[in-house]
Amino acid sequence: MLAFKVKLLLSCFVAIIALVNPIQKVFVITSLQNQFDEASTRLIAIKATITAFIILVFFLLLGEIVFSYAFHIEIYAFQITCGVVLFYNGLNGLQNGMFIKVDKNVSVKDITTVPIAIPMIAGPATITAAVTFPANYGHTNTIVSIAAALAINLVFMLYARHIGKFLSKYNLMNPLVRIFGLIVATIGVQMILNGIWTFVTEIVKFI
Repeated sequence: MLAFKVKLLLSCFVAIIALVNPIQKVFVITSLQNQFDEASTRLIAIKATITAFIILVFFLLLGEIVFSYAFHIEIYAFQITCGVVLFYNGLNGLQNGMFIKVDKNVSVKDITTVPIAIPMIAGPATITAAVTFPANYGHTNTIVSIAAALAINLVFMLYARHIGKFLSKYNLMNPLVRIFGLIVATIGVQMILNGIWTFVTEIVKFI
């Protein structure tokens, strides 16, 4: 029984850490290093992580109520829309070699919540997971997995400059950004297909 619970928790964690994608955040933070000093990027990373955790737990606990009763939004519609956004972000990384570009006059406060916390950390994929995973893994496992995934993600963000220097030294930064852009775009397409499949399944029930 204990082995089953551990396996369930690990399965949930692996899925969420893949969606959070800590490696991507290295590229996000290093893209800011020309505009902000190390102390500022560390502050962005910490505040954005806390904000993202609060947002994900909110959707985990109240997501279905918000979607179904407040806004009358079906989960498949959310999946399709979020998939489109994720595909656009991935395509931007693939074509331009960067996931985020901010105005040179922007302040730390302006970008901490958007776009760092949302959608770079608490993005379409992770919000969808927060809403749907409790049905399969349970609320406790999902919350623990989110906390662990964001903690690992934070470590990558805090040491992004050092990791970025290492990758740049061997000319790996730009190729990896484009590769991860392709991966993110592909995840977006998969989310769109999942949403369409869920929609078709719901329609078939009424035929």
